[in-house]
Amino acid sequence: MNTEKYKKILEEDLSEVKRSLSELGIQNPEVSSDWIETGDNTDTPSADPNEVADRTEDYDERRATLATLETRFNDIQAALSKIDNGTYGVCEISGEEIEEDRLDANPAARTCKKHMNETL
Repeated sequence: MNTEKYKKILEEDLSEVKRSLSELGIQNPEVSSDWIETGDNTDTPSADPNEVADRTEDYDERRATLATLETRFNDIQAALSKIDNGTYGVCEISGEEIEEDRLDANPAARTCKKHMNETL
């Protein structure tokens, strides 16, 4: 398997995910895998309940997006570590090789196709 190909893709993906994360939050200085949402302060009092509801909805959307990106960030970091330690492309459930077409679709895949819908 050409891990250099996947390493390059993963590094590019990581850069893009970091950029997106930085737009929504900051990296926790104590836990590098954790990102903290920043943005409008939803605690600011407002006379208009619709404005408060809009800000709350915006916060919830930003937090959900941040959580999705944070998971992607951590999966990419893990995949890059696996490349470095020689365990890249191995299913975390079965220990079998992850199919190349699966890695082409998602270079940070943690499982083979057979186990892709199982929770780790």
